[in-house]
Amino acid sequence: MEILKATMEDLDGVSDLFNQYRMFYEQDSDLEGAKAFLKERFEKEDSVIFVGKDDGKYVGFTQLYPTFSSVSMKRVWILNDLFVEAQARKQGIGEMLLRQAKAYAIGTGAKSISLSTALDNESAKKLYEKNGYERDVQFYQYELLVMDERS
Repeated sequence: MEILKATMEDLDGVSDLFNQYRMFYEQDSDLEGAKAFLKERFEKEDSVIFVGKDDGKYVGFTQLYPTFSSVSMKRVWILNDLFVEAQARKQGIGEMLLRQAKAYAIGTGAKSISLSTALDNESAKKLYEKNGYERDVQFYQYELLVMDERS
């Protein structure tokens, strides 16, 4: 098992995982859309993706987006996506991806990594808490939808 920073050469393998991830969250399969979305992320360099590979097969990924904390005047990474294929789960891949994300955040001088997960995603909550992530009890999170998801 190896964890690598993905490049454009990993586009096909990561796109398949990304498509599966979206289907996990009850989105329709759209491999071409997933590929176009990730290709744009690579081209614009506006996210960082780490992949887990086992004997050359893509089995998991995490995607980080940069933002900043005005109060601390430091970089913050948003761990937006974490996914491990069903048959590869319970092998420590998610934990390896989280460790790599943490090492990357430290290496970039970031203040923190933030993430959110579904309230009912018990396995993800356990994984995050096991790896030192703490549930925010100081702030509420809000969202304003400005586009109909069907658009």
